[in-house]
Amino acid sequence: MASPSTANKPRRLGRRWVWPRWSRDDDTRSVQIGVVATLLVHLLLLLALPYLLRRTVESGSVKPADKTFNIELAPEEPEVPLTEAKPPAKPFKFVEVNPDAPDNPPDQTENFGAQNQQVAQEKPTPDGKSDTPAVEGDKQKQSTAIVSGRLQPPEPPSRLAQPEPAPTPQEAVPAPNQKVAQAPIPGFEKVEGEDADSIGSTIAKIPPPGTKRGPEEVDGSPDIREVVAFNGQVVRIDPRRPQDRERVAQRNARPAFLRDNQLGTQNIGPVAYNAKWSEYGAYLQKLIETVQIQWERLIVQSSVYPPPGTIVRVTFIINDKGDITDIAPGDGEAPLQAKRACVSAITARAPYGKWSDDMVAVLGHEQEMTFTFYYNP
Repeated sequence: MASPSTANKPRRLGRRWVWPRWSRDDDTRSVQIGVVATLLVHLLLLLALPYLLRRTVESGSVKPADKTFNIELAPEEPEVPLTEAKPPAKPFKFVEVNPDAPDNPPDQTENFGAQNQQVAQEKPTPDGKSDTPAVEGDKQKQSTAIVSGRLQPPEPPSRLAQPEPAPTPQEAVPAPNQKVAQAPIPGFEKVEGEDADSIGSTIAKIPPPGTKRGPEEVDGSPDIREVVAFNGQVVRIDPRRPQDRERVAQRNARPAFLRDNQLGTQNIGPVAYNAKWSEYGAYLQKLIETVQIQWERLIVQSSVYPPPGTIVRVTFIINDKGDITDIAPGDGEAPLQAKRACVSAITARAPYGKWSDDMVAVLGHEQEMTFTFYYNP
């Protein structure tokens, strides 16, 4: 009889997991525990790494702050080549130069004026290195001038005697080459009488008055004289026709007080400052000379002269058009008439001329000045 399909069949033995067992040896068991722990730690890191990376990215994005601030950077300084020298400082002290000194630009100076000049003086100062010459003057007064002269042209020369009228044809006119009368030193002649008891005498021949002494006698005019001039030249003078007296040339500079200065220079020459020419210096020189001439004119026209030693200081403002915009005399004991004359000397000749573009660039549109007037006896 056939057996049913559900009949018991022999059971196939399946595969079974075999768990490792801890060794009974202590040392071996410690190594086993360490290996298992290492594997567990690495497994946990692999599982948690994506989560940790996502949190790091989210926490790194910072939200914009509510407050703002600015950062100011210092401007970069332009690089200056080491070989480029600094420009020299511009002169800023006005001085009145000597017009007779030669034009010669100085190397470096703080003075400016109406002409280029190098410091010099007639007698050198040993080891002197000043930019101002040694000048004898007043120790109490301040002045920018080193020479004093005369601005107005000199008066015509006066004659000591009027020339005689032209001679008539009958009168003898000495020729230019006429000789000067000369006569030798007179000798003496002894005269004796015939009588033995008489007294003898000595006779000397006296030459005409004005006759020049010489080795021999020369016929000529006793009225003509020969003199030696300062340059060594022999000049013939006829008293009947006098010539004009020679005059010493006046320096074309304003009459001014000189400030006493003992420190000088080693340079020898006409007295001069160390000064550089500038348009402002030439403008100021002309302004000062104009005021000086007008002031002297007012003094001559005035019938009242202030007490000797009167000092008046006047402060005024001049603009770039040459106009005097504000002027006032300083507080002092000077008489009112003297103050008015000084103020009028400045305002009467205004305007003094328009400033150049270079002057405006350096000085601006106006300048304040102070002039000091000294009334000497």
